[in-house]
Amino acid sequence: MTEPLVAIDALKVEFQTDHGPVTAVENVSFSIAPGETVCVVGESGSGKSVTSLSLMRLVEFGGGRISGGHLRFQRGDNSVVDVTTADPETMQALRGNEIGMIFQEPMTSLNPVFTIERQLTDGLKAHRGLSEDAARKRALELLREVRIPEPERRLKQYPHELSGGMRQRVVIAMAMACEPRLLIADEPTTALDVTIQAEILALIDRLKRKNNMAVLFITHDMAVVAQMADRVVVMYRGRIVEEGPVAEIFENPREDYTRALLAAVPRLG
Repeated sequence: MTEPLVAIDALKVEFQTDHGPVTAVENVSFSIAPGETVCVVGESGSGKSVTSLSLMRLVEFGGGRISGGHLRFQRGDNSVVDVTTADPETMQALRGNEIGMIFQEPMTSLNPVFTIERQLTDGLKAHRGLSEDAARKRALELLREVRIPEPERRLKQYPHELSGGMRQRVVIAMAMACEPRLLIADEPTTALDVTIQAEILALIDRLKRKNNMAVLFITHDMAVVAQMADRVVVMYRGRIVEEGPVAEIFENPREDYTRALLAAVPRLG
């Protein structure tokens, strides 16, 4: 059995409201191995995104608090850090470097006032210490890797000048820039049409295989799960209701909620 890259153990996340703390996620436990794609699936509000944002400690910027459990991550030097207690410097070194994230809506991930070049090179210079020229060369490589046409021209453009599919490719290039050990993809194809969605999913899968990267894929779409997952974690109301290999979940779902999710997948014919 491969040592897990990520081990989530009894995670609990609370949000402060006017009526006191509200638990968004409780007793969530699962792991992800290198080279494995784990899909976390469930309807809106089930706790999928809160779980993924906890791994980067980004829930704290939205009024949330990790109030229980552990999030262990194995770093490139084989040391293991517990994200729940890591100091800000460690988190800064992890975010965008060893843990990359693709957000749901590319326009909220890209800064409208900076060129694509600036947005790709900033992280490379900060995390990898690259010079301006080396960072630009790497940015060009990344755009080619995500198959953006005319990459030299795209570097000089701003986000609003690109199509939705291209913007999402830029976001993937940013997430992949430092060759992260873990890629978190939070519904990365929701805003895209079906053809572009298929290309983006194939791209993420290709980059995963190339880098032996672990992928945490957040979705509510069981058709996407069938295409991407090695293992599936089904969440409902902040808890895990079912977990298992993708074939087992599709062929023999144990929970009524999982069966309902599967029944919602449109079928042709």
